[in-house]
Amino acid sequence: MSRKAAFIYDEALSHHQLRGDHPMRPVRLQYTFDLLQSYGAFDQNNSLLVPPRPATEDELGMLHTAEYVAAVRSFSQGLSGYEPGRFNFSAQGDNPMYRGMYDAAALSSGASLVAAEMVASKQVDVAFNISGGLHHASAGHASGFCVFNDPALAIKYLLEQGLRVAYLDIDAHHGDGVQEAFFDDGRVLTISIHESGQYLFPGTGFVPESGVGSGEGYSVNLPLYPYTGDEIYLSAFHEIVPPLVKAFAPDVLVTQLGIDTYHSDPLTHLQITTRGYVEAVKEISRWGIPWVALGGGGYDLSAVARSWALAYGVMLEVEWPDDLPASLVEQVGGGTLRDTITPNVPDDMRLEAQKYAEDSVERIKERVFPTHSL
Repeated sequence: MSRKAAFIYDEALSHHQLRGDHPMRPVRLQYTFDLLQSYGAFDQNNSLLVPPRPATEDELGMLHTAEYVAAVRSFSQGLSGYEPGRFNFSAQGDNPMYRGMYDAAALSSGASLVAAEMVASKQVDVAFNISGGLHHASAGHASGFCVFNDPALAIKYLLEQGLRVAYLDIDAHHGDGVQEAFFDDGRVLTISIHESGQYLFPGTGFVPESGVGSGEGYSVNLPLYPYTGDEIYLSAFHEIVPPLVKAFAPDVLVTQLGIDTYHSDPLTHLQITTRGYVEAVKEISRWGIPWVALGGGGYDLSAVARSWALAYGVMLEVEWPDDLPASLVEQVGGGTLRDTITPNVPDDMRLEAQKYAEDSVERIKERVFPTHSL
């Protein structure tokens, strides 16, 4: 029997703009939806297209402080009752204030909660919210383009249902906000594979950050060297992620599927292609665990649309044609759905990336694996 999947989306998720020159462009969500629709993704018998709903204040309060939620609402309305800097907002920084900010952030968070509800209630086997994955926001402040932390909110909801949760983050940036939320909680296994904080925002995500108290050994970080490509990435992924997930035996899996790992992403330095990305998503799919899938980073708009379309194909167990629909070639950027090139990484950098990955893998095995009897 084929897997049943839900895609959580509405055009309202892509209509806001953080700032005219801001790299986070919500129109990428519309591009992804248009591409999937052109492939007939929502005509499949096992595919549901589901509208989002806004997260309520009580739901946001599962993680965020009441003062922070009130401040975001105030900024969203153009009011001046709060000092923006206290909450890490600024006009020209990563986290600008804009009209409608609260509504946009609450809707993307609500979309992740819808995905979690559908998976927890067994309506579907997997639910994908491409507008989610905003993993940097903290309980009381914005960070890294993220206002509310929808992955953490979804996990909080799943914990309330009595479920054991594994969270896997394959974004190029460390999933620091989610790690922070569950750093002392052994009910949640968080795994983040990312470009090292030595070289990239947010400057965290090192192997020794492995949890505290009852959460010791349940925060796992696999940092990688800049210019790490598919082969090295996947080797490290397979060494660490499947054994830990199997040992933890979660009831449900939450994944952040950011594609700013892509070789031409303007903000990062990893060298992943659609081949490497899709293989990681396929490995996740093989586990057969009830699955809440979220979007995340990705600032090469063509790569975002193609990669997330491919990811939803994996969830549906469908292979989309490689030829892009003629009507979308210009929007998606031409070429084919799947990459045909391999980034050219100099031998010395490739060797450095190999050594860095091997070191990260060994240190995780030494520090974290014993907690899980591995």
